[in-house]
Amino acid sequence: MTETVNPKLATIKALLAKAEDPAASPAEAEAYFAKAADLMAKHGIEQAMLAETKPETDKLASRTFDVKGKYIPDRSALLFAITHALGAQNVYWRLHDWETGKAYRSIKVYAHESTLERVEMLFTSLQLQLLNGLKHTRPSYGESTTAYRKSWMAGFAASVRKRLAQAEEVALRENVQETGAVGAELVLVKREAAVEQYFKRAHPKVKAAARRRLTGSGWLDGKAAGDRADLGQVRLGGDRLKALSR
Repeated sequence: MTETVNPKLATIKALLAKAEDPAASPAEAEAYFAKAADLMAKHGIEQAMLAETKPETDKLASRTFDVKGKYIPDRSALLFAITHALGAQNVYWRLHDWETGKAYRSIKVYAHESTLERVEMLFTSLQLQLLNGLKHTRPSYGESTTAYRKSWMAGFAASVRKRLAQAEEVALRENVQETGAVGAELVLVKREAAVEQYFKRAHPKVKAAARRRLTGSGWLDGKAAGDRADLGQVRLGGDRLKALSR
């Protein structure tokens, strides 16, 4: 049985793949990302409006992302930035991989199925773009490379969150202009409230995680890289299962 491929999603994936290419110039990557983000936002509104009349087409669900390897807190922060911009909710556990002997984070994201698909596509692509950009970072003389890189990645995530949120706002505004109705805005508010209720039922005692404190000077450089990136949480503390939100 052949799986049906959504043409718009295929286009978005192709744009993100071009942005991930290390050979792409910053300007090219920025253009690819902006177009992908635009298409994603419009696709999200289309799915939301369809689900308003046919709820079975876009149900509430959850998806787990295991973040392992290097820069775990920093890549987790990138995922949090994406989920928050798209109206999703997340929790995470700090776990231990007994085979490798290393700690990792297991992040569970709650949203409608179409949003989860967008989150996964963006996170997969933006991690690669972040790591590609990180290779070219140069801290100031005498500054800790680790501190600089962590603040750089925080700036990258902050820019991504802002750009995704802006893409969502523009898509909504254009939808209102094209249709002459405010129905889409009401539907999106309703969907975010449903996601929040769904999340709270699953984690009624969750607590907010402490804000990270970074000392490096790379935030502005990372933000600039995030501005060029192509666009288009809660923590349960390991063995003690202490719930925190992010």
